Amino acid sequence: MLDHIRERIESEIEHLTYELTVELPERISKAVELGDLRENAEYKFALERQQFVQARIGHLQTRMSELSRIDVTAMPMDRVGFGSRVKVLDYHMEEEVEFTIVAGDFMDLDSGQVSLASPIGRGLTGAREGEEVIVSLPVGDRTFKVLELNTLPQQLGVEQQEG
Repeated sequence: MLDHIRERIESEIEHLTYELTVELPERISKAVELGDLRENAEYKFALERQQFVQARIGHLQTRMSELSRIDVTAMPMDRVGFGSRVKVLDYHMEEEVEFTIVAGDFMDLDSGQVSLASPIGRGLTGAREGEEVIVSLPVGDRTFKVLELNTLPQQLGVEQQEG
């Protein structure tokens, strides 16, 4: 799981770095050749994109640094947390739903990924198998029962440290 996240971040950094050092300078250069920069939409767009790309690379580098500090052996083996795969019963929808709890940048409900920072992620964090949790969503409170839990340490076969 952590390796997959690292690979995705490294891939995005690589792509953005290429855009920042090769593609955007070419676009800016072509826009400069067109003349009056005050009314040149392509030039303004390229500069704005350049600022966005620089900020995004900085954010991704921070995320990589955070990932390197995660100590899986210190994570709870019996509670929902980062990387947990969890199956819940949504009482309101009367259906079972499976989620993987992921970092905030990687939310993808279609593939069952829920961000730690989302209302569902925050609501489920710390829950144990068999527990019911009430999650406050924009559409109102929903009750979920944790049916199955597979934490990141369990998935990686990590032994819990005695503390």
